[in-house]
Amino acid sequence: MHTHNDHIISPLGTPHHTWVIGSIHADIDRLTHLHDDLLERFSPGDRLVYTGNYTGYGACPKETLEELLTFRRLLLSIPAVIPSDITYLRGQQEETLSKLLELPFAQDPEKIYNWMLNNGLSQTLEGFGVDRHEGVMATREGVMGLCRWTGKVREALRSIAGYDTFMAHLKRAAYTHESTDAPMLFVNTGLDRKKSLSAQGDSFWWKSKSFHSQNKTYDPFKRIIRGFDPDHEGVQINSMTATIDGGCGFGGTLACAGFDPASEIVDLFEA
Repeated sequence: MHTHNDHIISPLGTPHHTWVIGSIHADIDRLTHLHDDLLERFSPGDRLVYTGNYTGYGACPKETLEELLTFRRLLLSIPAVIPSDITYLRGQQEETLSKLLELPFAQDPEKIYNWMLNNGLSQTLEGFGVDRHEGVMATREGVMGLCRWTGKVREALRSIAGYDTFMAHLKRAAYTHESTDAPMLFVNTGLDRKKSLSAQGDSFWWKSKSFHSQNKTYDPFKRIIRGFDPDHEGVQINSMTATIDGGCGFGGTLACAGFDPASEIVDLFEA
């Protein structure tokens, strides 16, 4: 399958195993423990897909992003493991951070900003040492005030070496090649089954309704796998879909699942 969008939708080829990590939500302790367990399982020829939502709700966004980059370097130190073996999807939280920096040009910045604060951004700003209340005041000061404040946010985010590069390389989705026994599609929250893969837009982040209740496949994929469930119903797997979300950031676990080329789960562990 050729999407002509490989810069935003990542082809994974024909991996031996594909490891999928659910939403992390800035829980550094669970992430480091999960990474320790995954390191014992990951082998050359495998792929690793992080499904987004690296920050939001948890207290350690900066440390979480740094751990992601550290673990990447560790995996790449394994002979025959290459950069394209590791894919990072863009999740709701990453989309929110991106839109936050565009706030000076929004029609109703105060309303949008307050929504963001109530949906994970408040903890992320605090974790980066940014005063969220200053942001509220900035939304009332017009474009120039917002530009100054979002500039402070951008500077705080860039305190992580490689942050801009990391964000620039996030993918909207990933998929295994159609020549595999059962091609798989990996997304953050959901998708619109009425649209082609290249026409999804923001459906990958906000289209979660009826994810598990579909009775037909989204060709050519035999299974769609996501890493975040807004309804927090835990890890769910059926014949055509899988949710790998243990509720990390909301009092639950961080989950990781390994899939074989037939899209069957060969391993599932949580931290």
